[in-house]
Amino acid sequence: MSASPSRLRLLAALFVCAAATACTAGSAGPADDAPRGPVTIRVPAQAPTITAALERARPHDLVLISPGRYRETVRVRTDRVTLRGTDRNRVVIDGEGRRGNGIVVTAAGVSVENLTVRSHLQNGVLVTGLKSGDEGVGRGSDGYHRLDPTTDPPLEGFRVRYVTAANNGLYGIYAFNARRGTIEHNYASGSADSGIYVGQCKPCEILVRDNLAERNAVGYENTNASGPLWIVGNRFTGNRVGMTVGSDYLEALTPQTGATIAGNLVADNTAHDTPEQADGGFGIGIGISGGRNNTVLRNRVTGHPRAALILSSSEDMPPVGNRVSGNLFAANALDAAYLASPHARGSGNCLDGPLARTLPADLADTMACPGDSATTAGPRTTLDTPTAPIGLPFLDVPLPPAQPQLPRATTIGATPVTAGPEPIDPATVRLPGAALLAPYSRDSR
Repeated sequence: MSASPSRLRLLAALFVCAAATACTAGSAGPADDAPRGPVTIRVPAQAPTITAALERARPHDLVLISPGRYRETVRVRTDRVTLRGTDRNRVVIDGEGRRGNGIVVTAAGVSVENLTVRSHLQNGVLVTGLKSGDEGVGRGSDGYHRLDPTTDPPLEGFRVRYVTAANNGLYGIYAFNARRGTIEHNYASGSADSGIYVGQCKPCEILVRDNLAERNAVGYENTNASGPLWIVGNRFTGNRVGMTVGSDYLEALTPQTGATIAGNLVADNTAHDTPEQADGGFGIGIGISGGRNNTVLRNRVTGHPRAALILSSSEDMPPVGNRVSGNLFAANALDAAYLASPHARGSGNCLDGPLARTLPADLADTMACPGDSATTAGPRTTLDTPTAPIGLPFLDVPLPPAQPQLPRATTIGATPVTAGPEPIDPATVRLPGAALLAPYSRDSR
């Protein structure tokens, strides 16, 4: 009587263990298809490439990567795997200016931790529920054709932390059609679009916390990503535009609504050594375009030659119900500008707190909280727009300084995501100091 293929594989694995006198508990070996508990798969000691390790990985396994330069696109397709470098600054997934993506996560509950992804033509880290096509652009996938979330449901649960994303052609860290995730303690620079991007989720249940984005076209971008969503305690400085929040028909789930933007440092977004933004944006702190019911609370927004805050329409989608309160504005050409178009008049927006120059000039009075329900268009005059300097090719932006490590990266076990982030109470978020995360910035403010 012949043995089944699975039994033959198990017998072969047992023979290998016997020949080696012992199989090491807690690490992956030849018997990866046999029943076992979670293990650590070490690269390159036990698998020559990250891809080879992930092909062996099962849920709750840890793929632990030693220092080196890895020239591969890493695709994580197994749920609840942890992908971690032993040294954030010396484990480098390098696209060499040739490959599209560094890490593409299409499985639920995955953690990506403590490594560097750089020099990719598209994205450093992409987390997405989109599993068809080339898993590349994500935002519309093919020529920005709008993705249907009923056909491709959102990925559920993710974490990206202590990752350095540098010199990538679209986004450094990109969560698209994904929800119940955390993006924290990351650094993004040299992105030709935005350092960190969250798009197309409603409700998102995503926390973006304690990240540093500088020398990007845009520090942080939030399109059709709706609350609960918390962007808290980040440093968006030295980009062309600090951060944008808005609605866009190129993606599903319009309009964007309900983000909490609190306790961030958004400063001096006038850097020349950045990639040029496609639409020429420059010298802007926070832009809300066609967004609704967003809370902009206790942020420090300084040093912008165009405007600290702009509220505007996006095509026929007006800004509605946005509350701006308790922020510190300083050294801006305008502290706030209201630019809703005549065919997409906003309503219910309010600004509370000291404001210097605004457009229109009486904005502090006409848009005082709690906000007027009457629809209002902005003035016909346009902003004084500083000439945007010629930008650098994204691959030529200087690489960032060394960044802090994930504590106990080599000793803690796997950290799969089993639940969404804990909600943030905006009342607990304080106004940040001007030196927020400065030790890790190339500007060392």
